[in-house]
Amino acid sequence: MLEGKNIVLGITGGIAAWRACPLCIELSLVRKANVEAIMTENAQKFITELTIRSLTHNPVVCDQFERPTAWDVKHISLARKADLFVVAPCTADVIGKLANGIADDMLTTTIMATRAPVLLCPAMNDQMFTNPIVEENMARLKAHGYHFIDPAEGVLAYGGTGKGKLADIDLIVETIEQLLASENA
Repeated sequence: MLEGKNIVLGITGGIAAWRACPLCIELSLVRKANVEAIMTENAQKFITELTIRSLTHNPVVCDQFERPTAWDVKHISLARKADLFVVAPCTADVIGKLANGIADDMLTTTIMATRAPVLLCPAMNDQMFTNPIVEENMARLKAHGYHFIDPAEGVLAYGGTGKGKLADIDLIVETIEQLLASENA
């Protein structure tokens, strides 16, 4: 169902960034979607561009001002190419930027330019997730048509438990399939 679909995957900087790897495997290698990734600067502190490139078989965009090998306004071409835009994991920082129209890196500028559906998969500390400002930002984005998958409950990086883990990869893939199916209906 995903074969031939163009999915732009945004990866942000949190401990859950490593879980983008099994997501890439499932989308790209198992389900045969064309996955093009954008990694924030902070995401690159958790996992490498080489890892994601190896799993998607596509170049990974990390720098908004990188010189292209051919003339291509990358944030516009990726925004137009996308059948679906997924940010997994999505930090409170990126949620806040998007909710307030801040486009100051490759990920946020590309999301602002896309007309494709956007699926945000938050992952953060449970206290951050339930912060009223984060909740307001998510509500604002939902009102503008952004889709969300709530984080799972479980053990978090600090050692405690709560709602903040990136949702299960199977649930993310299932939601991607549902969103693409509804777009084609």
